[in-house]
Amino acid sequence: MSGSVNKVILVGNVGNQPEIRVSQAGGSEIANFSIATSERWKDKNSGEQREKTDWHRVVVFAPGLVNIVKNYVNKGSKVYIEGKLQTREYMDKEGIKKYTTEVVLTQYNSTLTLLDSKGGDSRHNENHFENNNQESKYEEFDPDNIKDEIPF
Repeated sequence: MSGSVNKVILVGNVGNQPEIRVSQAGGSEIANFSIATSERWKDKNSGEQREKTDWHRVVVFAPGLVNIVKNYVNKGSKVYIEGKLQTREYMDKEGIKKYTTEVVLTQYNSTLTLLDSKGGDSRHNENHFENNNQESKYEEFDPDNIKDEIPF
């Protein structure tokens, strides 16, 4: 295999009020929160509705997205995020090595979309924020200024 892809897409509800911290290296802000995703099904044996909820830790490093999280994301907010999966190790208070896996939104190719609206109808008021760090190549494109001839 010549390459690989590390991309996570989640749609869910924020489970806790986002925590904004300042990094020790560089003093930049970092946002942390959890997202709950749920799946529902009907049990074949009992006919009962079942539900399973998974929790995902999200860490936002991109300054623009941290600002959006700080100002607009709250406990219960419905969000769409795109990021990458990252596992890191740390030492707990007793000195035991532990691991945690998080969805990380960095400076490049990360997306945060707020799916809630103040009026309650999320179909008409989505707030979409991308952090691709790329300038558009087509901003100054003028279709009337094409001088090529069509070859047929």
